[in-house]
Amino acid sequence: MDCSLVRTLVHRYCAGEENWVDSRTIYVGHREPPPGAEAYIPQRYPDNRIVSSKYTFWNFIPKNLFEQFRRVANFYFLIIFLVQLIIDTPTSPVTSGLPLFFVITVTAIKQGYEDWLRHKADNAMNQCPVHFIQHGKLVRKQSRKLRVGDIVMVKEDETFPCDLIFLSSNRGDGTCHVTTASLDGESSHKTHYAVQDTKGFHTEEDIGRLHATIECEQPQPDLYKFVGRINVYSDLNDPVVRPLGSENLLLRGATLKNTEKIFGVAIYTGMETKMALNYQSKSQKRSAVEKSMNAFLIVYLCILISKALINTVLKYVWQSEPFRDEPWYNQKTESERQRNLFLKAFTDFLAFMVLFNYIIPVSMYVTVEMQKFLGSYFITWDEDMFDEETGEGPLVNTSDLNEELGQVEYIFTDKTGTLTENNMEFKECCIEGHVYVPHVICNGQVLPESSGIDMIDSSPSVNGREREELFFRALCLCHTVQVKDDDSVDGPRKSPDGGKSCVYISSSPDEVALVEGVQRLGFTYLRLKDNYMEILNRENHIERFELLEILSFDSVRRRMSVIVKSATGEIYLFCKGADSSIFPRVIEGKVDQIRARVERNAVEGLRTLCVAYKRLIQEEYEGICKLLQAAKVALQDREKKLAEAYEQIEKDLTLLGATAVEDRLQEKAADTIEALQKAGIKVWVLTGDKMETAAATCYACKLFRRNTQLLELTTKRIEEQSLHDVLFELSKTVLRHSGTLTRDNLSGLSADMQDYGLIIDGAALSLIMKPREDGSSGNYRELFLEICRSCSAVLCCRMAPLQKAQIVKLIKFSKEHPITLAIGDGANDVSMILEAHVGIGVIGKEGRQAARNSDYAIPKFKHLKKMLLVHGHFYYIRISELVQYFFYKNVCFIFPQFLYQFFCGFSQQTLYDTAYLTLYNISFTSLPILLYSLMEQHVGIDVLKRDPTLYRDVAKNALLRWRVFIYWTLLGLFDALVFFFGAYFVFENTTVTSNGQIFGNWTFGTLVFTVMVFTVTLKLALDTHYWTWINHFVIWGSLLFYVVFSLLWGGVIWPFLNYQRMYYVFIQMLSSGPAWLAIVLLVTVSLLPDVLKKVLCRQLWPTATERVQSPGYQSTCPSAAWYSSHSQQVTLTAWKEKVSTEPPPTLGGSRHHCSSIPSHSCPRSRVGMLV
Repeated sequence: MDCSLVRTLVHRYCAGEENWVDSRTIYVGHREPPPGAEAYIPQRYPDNRIVSSKYTFWNFIPKNLFEQFRRVANFYFLIIFLVQLIIDTPTSPVTSGLPLFFVITVTAIKQGYEDWLRHKADNAMNQCPVHFIQHGKLVRKQSRKLRVGDIVMVKEDETFPCDLIFLSSNRGDGTCHVTTASLDGESSHKTHYAVQDTKGFHTEEDIGRLHATIECEQPQPDLYKFVGRINVYSDLNDPVVRPLGSENLLLRGATLKNTEKIFGVAIYTGMETKMALNYQSKSQKRSAVEKSMNAFLIVYLCILISKALINTVLKYVWQSEPFRDEPWYNQKTESERQRNLFLKAFTDFLAFMVLFNYIIPVSMYVTVEMQKFLGSYFITWDEDMFDEETGEGPLVNTSDLNEELGQVEYIFTDKTGTLTENNMEFKECCIEGHVYVPHVICNGQVLPESSGIDMIDSSPSVNGREREELFFRALCLCHTVQVKDDDSVDGPRKSPDGGKSCVYISSSPDEVALVEGVQRLGFTYLRLKDNYMEILNRENHIERFELLEILSFDSVRRRMSVIVKSATGEIYLFCKGADSSIFPRVIEGKVDQIRARVERNAVEGLRTLCVAYKRLIQEEYEGICKLLQAAKVALQDREKKLAEAYEQIEKDLTLLGATAVEDRLQEKAADTIEALQKAGIKVWVLTGDKMETAAATCYACKLFRRNTQLLELTTKRIEEQSLHDVLFELSKTVLRHSGTLTRDNLSGLSADMQDYGLIIDGAALSLIMKPREDGSSGNYRELFLEICRSCSAVLCCRMAPLQKAQIVKLIKFSKEHPITLAIGDGANDVSMILEAHVGIGVIGKEGRQAARNSDYAIPKFKHLKKMLLVHGHFYYIRISELVQYFFYKNVCFIFPQFLYQFFCGFSQQTLYDTAYLTLYNISFTSLPILLYSLMEQHVGIDVLKRDPTLYRDVAKNALLRWRVFIYWTLLGLFDALVFFFGAYFVFENTTVTSNGQIFGNWTFGTLVFTVMVFTVTLKLALDTHYWTWINHFVIWGSLLFYVVFSLLWGGVIWPFLNYQRMYYVFIQMLSSGPAWLAIVLLVTVSLLPDVLKKVLCRQLWPTATERVQSPGYQSTCPSAAWYSSHSQQVTLTAWKEKVSTEPPPTLGGSRHHCSSIPSHSCPRSRVGMLV
């Protein structure tokens, strides 16, 4: 009896969950393993259906209603509606039910339509045909019927139907090319590799005979991580175990390119594929405006409850006298007399709640959502933010945060690809102290035979020549660059003199720049074929190196290595990486000379890499193979074990040299940062680059200025002093001047003020974030934050992705709770983009992970200026007016109803007709404020771009502070008093019309309502600065619609109404001269205080925005002229003096011209800052 099944079951279910739940076993082709190998335990996995929809036909109504009534406002109005149905209330249930029904229906239709589109897309995806192997034959079936373990065939230009382990392809070397544009936006071709022992299976019969099992991790959403191993069984021998990594995994949604067909085995299907797991939405971000709106709603809810309580109490005080409680014309029944007093009071309280509930505006939520959704299109339609070079425009991934763009206080930006172009150009290399520059330019002419020219001294010795060629070979071999395929050419892809150049593809622009640079120095990388790398040397001879191992790059090690074997049998390990990760592992080479050159290049803003090597003997290589194999096949902690193995392998190296690559600043990056700083926004740069390189870039983009005193909080300084001493010393330095000038107001732009810039590295940040050793609850964070607040700019270098998010979180949750914005272009920026209040992705060359995970995406960093200073400013102005106006007009609406109760014996009699109650927020006053909130421009776009300081007028939620909210509320109360008592005094003296009829309560209410509609609409007209024909049409059209509706509503006997109380009321009111006089007079008196307040404030205490709105305004920016007269060459001086006495040329220009023109010699650059 075979006990393997029992043994496996006992092991899985008794050894502890952690031993089995983290992995799964897949039987390739559903073939059982050979007897005695392992137990065959069929496992159930989901089918291959993708379900992105939220609803089904059966659950749409209950589920959608449940989700909508989870919103407090909707639930509140539902309760009010139910109360109106249950008890005898003064208003019809229609008055609450109809607006609620309208809101719920519109939202449900919108969500239902969106879900129907998702259903349609899901069906198209689930029903597409797929080819798979069954009993050695090709069978076709629908994608949704695929199961884990099926062997699938995919042809060129088809997308992979599920996550597959790559078994074989039609290529002899077992590779295939894929694009993952639909997953991460990267359009470049990526190379994937088949399992070594299955890549020779090219036919359906061969692949059908494959006997193998796969052990891998359970599904998880990381697109770039996969851990597994495959056991390939032969007839006689033990199974061959091979590691599986992300290079063997083909993801659902990716597309096969430049490969005729591939075979793969399904390991994750349906909702377990990595693509489906990435469907999960990001955590919901809420704007400051939304939080203010909720706070205001709570205040108004308290006001509502107070009104209802006051009226309930006063009603029973009024009715304490018998003749008032039970007048002769309204005798009570016996059951009414015997009702419980508490129950009667509670019923009356609910009735008053219903009567006054319109103070809570249900339509405000719909209007705000429509404003955000429609307003977001103004960003996508902005032609100024469209990049012609890339053909990309801005993207809005969420419209919930539009107004937050106008509230940003801190910007955290990546450097490479965000501030810089991420378009690398090879500038030079230093080999054993000798500098080599391709295509040296002198007096505007390229020197002939310039490849390999030594710029420092005589040519190297014979030994040096050998090292030189070894260095060039290292650059040709130590990379992951792919050569663009051309199947019609078999052999060398480039003739050195023929002018036909290779096209290199890589996920890293640095690698392409290095390979292209060394090509200009005489060594050309040709291709990788059958695991052999081919290069063309200076003598036009092809050299072949067998690629034995690749030690991949990662952000922690900051280096990569390859192990290759030459044609003569020599085995080399070539390693390249950051100087901080290479120098400690070097035991030989001219370290001092190369280090000096690296530091000089870093100061000039060039990206530097060091190259080292070591020769391996066969025994060493075999030991390395065993070490790597053990780490690669591990299912638990594979990454940790690989890191430990790499650490052992990459040591005792010989330093060969270093490279320098230039990454130019993006267009107008410096102007953008300068404008943002003038707007009162603090800009922090978070980068993984070394300190000198990052600091030079910060000088070039004007983050640091000529008078900026740099403060260093780095590992080197902490080694010399304790962290405690360094922090307190920096604190004393920056806080000495904090009492004299307010840095927040000047934002580091005054030439007379001592300006501080802080530089911190990742290791120092780790120490700051770690709690103190004495176990005290306090730590150094607060002190660090205090130093940062006093600095105009902060540079964080050598940052890991997680540390970037930690920095953002630290500022985000500091005591001021500032609004933060993070911007980046790479996958390493995603964590900080998700952490910040607003995340912006740059659609760059490092893929689209950042753009996909962001709230907004822009083509270039320069577009951030308009996005914040113009769009953000407008969004905030518009929505803050919308929120305040809604509360104002509802106070105007309901406070006369409250006052009316004092004149009707607290009988809960309504002042307005049911139609007016229902349509006030839905029809009469809704469109003007919606159009205002979409189109208002209180100042011109050019003015906002020209004068960034206007951004400060709306900073820190200035227009939704309690002071402003109270003003709007008091204005609403004043207007309500004018409406009510003005109409009351008019009616007191003219109660009889010319034909002898008496004005009744409905005429009185209609007069109050008419004055109110005209007042709140004209109030909005007075606030409007930007008039278009649409504004005129909507504002005057709304007033006309009210008049026409009232004439029709009161001029026709409607058969569907059981009452005709409004018949002829409106016409009768307009036939009275005093009513016309009252309307004009009361509207004027209501608007007068607000007009006077605006005139006085503009004359006595004008804001910067109000000064700009005045006709004689001329923009003046005194600081801009001062800064524009100082070139980048001057601003770099302070930093360069620390490292090198030789002043290098300006960052971004050619470093090898014999003569250069200073940037400040062009008069146009002086005025460029003012534009």
